[in-house]
Amino acid sequence: MSRRSFQRSLSAALPLFAAGLLLAFLVVPVVALVLSTGLSEALSGLSNPLAISALGLSLLTTTCSLLVVLLLGTSLAWQLARRTGRGWRAVATLVQLPIVIPPAVSGLALLLAFGRRGLLGPWLERAGIGLPFTTAAVVLAEVFVSAPFYVQAAAASFRRLDPSLLLVARSLGAGPARTFFRVAVPLSLPGLTTGAALSWSRALGEFGATLMFAGNLQGRTQTLPLAIYTAMESDLGAAKAMSLVLVVVAFGLLLLVGRRAQSFLGGEGARRAA
Repeated sequence: MSRRSFQRSLSAALPLFAAGLLLAFLVVPVVALVLSTGLSEALSGLSNPLAISALGLSLLTTTCSLLVVLLLGTSLAWQLARRTGRGWRAVATLVQLPIVIPPAVSGLALLLAFGRRGLLGPWLERAGIGLPFTTAAVVLAEVFVSAPFYVQAAAASFRRLDPSLLLVARSLGAGPARTFFRVAVPLSLPGLTTGAALSWSRALGEFGATLMFAGNLQGRTQTLPLAIYTAMESDLGAAKAMSLVLVVVAFGLLLLVGRRAQSFLGGEGARRAA
């Protein structure tokens, strides 16, 4: 083999080796978790009272947080998609901020905002509302960290709408609300569904903000990630079983999001070709 051909082979092999190395690093820990958890151990771990309580609380709080995100986030995403200007660009940046803030910082910020001595604490106390270290605090923490994922996806989906369809609806006598619910939302549904799945997944895996703002109280604020952290000290089998549940849910959501995105892009490509 000549020197030039060797250099070509090496230059072609190095990127593949680097890609394979990173892929192995990302996959091996998940494979280790799956292989080290047998079916009997997984079933035994999930029957642990700690796991049952945490799973029920996680389903409750993530469902509540998703409803809040859908109710408020859809309206915000629509405004971001339809309005331009420096002020709205600043709003879009603020919406994305919780994504890059460390979870512990998010929890501390929530505590300083809604705690007894926080920014809004005195007003909440006068109203008889105490948020920190309650189930409601878990929901607020999950909304804070997960809402940007839905708002971003929803706003991007709304921006892809054909403006002429909205104009036709308005010209036929439909008001802004009717146009939004009968035209904009149905046409943007794949993107909204993808954003909702990402938001729910992020809420399900939330750890740092919940720990800082809501604590780790079994049956009250202890979600699945917090229960895994607690079980590591006493029951490794339960910790692995609960971790496996989160991995399976995450994998399923990725498949759902991937199929939704593929079908949406395929449909949009067909419309453009037509």
